[in-house]
Amino acid sequence: MTGPCFVDANVLIYSRDRADRLKRDQALAWIDRLWDEDAGRMSTQVLSEFYVTVTRKLASPLSKDEAWADVESFLAWDPLPIDTRVLAGARQVEARFDLSWWDSLIVAAAQLQHCVLLLTEDLQDGAVYGSVTVRNPFRLSIQEALATYGATPTGPRYRRRPSAMRA
Repeated sequence: MTGPCFVDANVLIYSRDRADRLKRDQALAWIDRLWDEDAGRMSTQVLSEFYVTVTRKLASPLSKDEAWADVESFLAWDPLPIDTRVLAGARQVEARFDLSWWDSLIVAAAQLQHCVLLLTEDLQDGAVYGSVTVRNPFRLSIQEALATYGATPTGPRYRRRPSAMRA
């Protein structure tokens, strides 16, 4: 696929949001591919934001049990906890690139997991932060990602994917 690929909360949220079918389908395609390739990465910050948003802010929110089942499944991606390494990395990202603190935490977590791509629509599409390139998954096709950012993921890591997100 694309090597390790960090998935921001907005991608996970769209995968469960019935309001925008096109973005939902695209988010599901990305997530499915990352499951298949063992290439998805995230942080506990992403899972926390996902849980709060899908249970409280969607027009048709998920039940807390449904949302938690998704979170539990994504624990297989071994999300990076926000620890002192992430905080120190985020401070460097914030100072160097003048990003918001929350975006700096995301970029630092992606860097620490050696991600090639950071899939989000919250940062400028095509921006490069050290070794991580930001791409909007709703503008970048999986095929383009393979051609442009192709790399071999690091070994199998996953046990299961959320049943509600299976294709």
